[in-house]
Amino acid sequence: MIRWRAIGLGLLGVAAMIAVWELYKAVGPETGVLVGDRAVLPRTSDRAMPHVWQMVTRLGGFTVGRRGDPLWLSVLHACLFSLKIAATGWLIGVVVGLGLALVMQRLRLAEAAILPWIVLSQTVPLIAIAPLVRRWGSQIHVGGFTWSNENSVAVIAAYLAFFPVSVGALRGLKSPEATHLDLLRTYGVGWWRTLLSLRLPASVPYLLPALRLAAASAVIGTVVAEVSIGLRGGIGRMVIEYASASGGDPAKPWAPIFGAVAVGLVAAGFVSLLGLALRPYRRSEVPA
Repeated sequence: MIRWRAIGLGLLGVAAMIAVWELYKAVGPETGVLVGDRAVLPRTSDRAMPHVWQMVTRLGGFTVGRRGDPLWLSVLHACLFSLKIAATGWLIGVVVGLGLALVMQRLRLAEAAILPWIVLSQTVPLIAIAPLVRRWGSQIHVGGFTWSNENSVAVIAAYLAFFPVSVGALRGLKSPEATHLDLLRTYGVGWWRTLLSLRLPASVPYLLPALRLAAASAVIGTVVAEVSIGLRGGIGRMVIEYASASGGDPAKPWAPIFGAVAVGLVAAGFVSLLGLALRPYRRSEVPA
């Protein structure tokens, strides 16, 4: 019942968003709401705000490209391309984040030295570092391996994904009560066994929300990096390319936007499936 209630509330939220969109389009001024010379709400003309049914019809009925593929199929291919890169970045970010959390939990000096830099790393804009990562990566040649733009995008995705994992895992590893730690210490249990039998299971309620946030961050990093680097084939580049057609075909740019939303939902859904396997340790989740 709880699961069905969550699904119902999610569908209700989507329906409410559609209703608000159509209501504002019906009653809002075509020039938008202005305060002085500044627009605070968007215009409601068909070119600026197409109807929801126009977006859905444009997604399913028309064809694009040289091969004449349906628009939904082109968006699906772009989504799969971006999802693969985001999954790679998420996996790298999880490994790096967990490694940093283990080091910081083990050594207080490492926590004092590393944690501020982890927080500071998220203040650097992706648009600024994405071209740098691409240029630095292009100089890497190890054997037959050649750095590609996909690798650069995956690194940017991992750059965003590792932060919530490292912070959430650190909170979880430090969450066991002192009495439990003292009991294991009394029995002479070492750090590794304590980690496997107590700290890691106790960190699951903290780690799962962090993994879900990392998945969403990896998708955002992938989309932004595709735009910054100019990588073709992904959903981020498709958003920019289709935006140029918004003047004559206002419903078309919304197709890749819906695709990006779908990629984020799939990424979050994968983490939810991972949570089912860890259900014995999920007594309650702590927000990331």
